[in-house]
Amino acid sequence: MDTAGNPAGGLVTPSAEIGVFGGSGFYRFLDDVQEVQLETPYGPPSAPAFLADLHGRTVAFMPRHGVDHELPPHRINYRANLWAMKELGVSWVLGPCAAGSLQPEIRIGDFVVCDQFVDRTRGRADTFYDGPEVTHIAAADPYSPVLRELLVAGCHELDIAVHDAGALVVIQGPRFSTRAEGQWFSRMGWEVIGMTGYPEAILARELELCYATVALVTDYDAGLEGSDDVPKVTAEDVMKVFTQNVERVRNLLEWVIPRIPGDNDPHCANALRGASL
Repeated sequence: MDTAGNPAGGLVTPSAEIGVFGGSGFYRFLDDVQEVQLETPYGPPSAPAFLADLHGRTVAFMPRHGVDHELPPHRINYRANLWAMKELGVSWVLGPCAAGSLQPEIRIGDFVVCDQFVDRTRGRADTFYDGPEVTHIAAADPYSPVLRELLVAGCHELDIAVHDAGALVVIQGPRFSTRAEGQWFSRMGWEVIGMTGYPEAILARELELCYATVALVTDYDAGLEGSDDVPKVTAEDVMKVFTQNVERVRNLLEWVIPRIPGDNDPHCANALRGASL
């Protein structure tokens, strides 16, 4: 069987240039969407890939939480998701996510084009290199500068309030932070907090895929200065704000995708050079 579930020698597996992790709201508006079932050495991905043409570029959309949002953040098979994108021929990956604000100047509805992450997860399978080949991927600058520049430019063009850099703290979930944890993250100067940004970013880098995330701020995190007067965050509130802003995220992707270069970004395409011992 090939990666699309076709018998060997049957139909050619479809391919895509660009991958997007996000909910169905990002692709349901497109025409001629092709559903592709994929198999990986790491088990099944979160969902089929949904391929469509967007302004002349072939894009593979995958709901990272599953089609019906049935997968909590700590149960997502990140390795299978990224491997599936690689098998489809994807070179560029966009991973928009919901996030909480850790700083008062970052307001609900703002976008943050992250340039760093802080891993506070535990137990997630976060590498393709479990031995015997020993590989140490450089992670000082984990996101594609080319994609980040496009995301920032797109926000300016579309009049979306954007912060052009910021550290994304990735917590294990599925619970939200305690007030003490939020105070710690905020005092460290980190900008936003979420549950899905790791290991997605570093697995993409291990596969030499160019990856970037844009965080949509849906709430103020517990522990933020002055947050005693802010209602406690709930999952319902987060989803409500994110759903209200799906169109803005979709508009941003529509602006960015046709402007992604045809050539690979050396920052990503050469990520494994000199990494293996």
